[in-house]
Amino acid sequence: MVADMAPPLARTHEEVHLFFELNPCPCGVADFGATSAVTPVGGDWLVRYTGRCVACGRPRAFEFRQPAELAVPDDGEWAPGDAPSELIDAGEWLWVADTYGGDPADLTGLAGPEREQARIDLLAARGAVDEVRKFLPDAAAEVPEDAFWSYRGRRMRVAEPGRFSRVRLDAALSTYERLLADLDRTEAG
Repeated sequence: MVADMAPPLARTHEEVHLFFELNPCPCGVADFGATSAVTPVGGDWLVRYTGRCVACGRPRAFEFRQPAELAVPDDGEWAPGDAPSELIDAGEWLWVADTYGGDPADLTGLAGPEREQARIDLLAARGAVDEVRKFLPDAAAEVPEDAFWSYRGRRMRVAEPGRFSRVRLDAALSTYERLLADLDRTEAG
């Protein structure tokens, strides 16, 4: 991180923990027994997470700006509002959607905990696609190149650039909404 740059804004607790999962220790383990401390810096609140990797003991630390008022996202959201993430880029959000949404199986045979897990995963995937859409400037046909700063995110864009078009993102969002509605219908029926 450049010394003159402010740390990125962490919009929600959920976004921070997803960031940790996406950025594990070099040994591959994300858990570092994080403790946090919040301090005022200028007009911002700075939160610092520190700890040691639970697998290899390597020290880890992350700093983020925190909103003046903390918000809890609604079900199916990673963060409220229209502002794009400063922690997770557009490509990583689509990777998250793919990871949670995967290749949804026939939802009609699911019951109990499997059904609830399918609902949680579909909500997370839909929310991740919505996060990608937050990177779209008004009336833009596709997510701009500067919305991809991570290695994983740039790889996603290079592999399938068409998936970052407004049309394809809207279609993906509609697909997750339909799958959730189908899940609700089969539960009621």
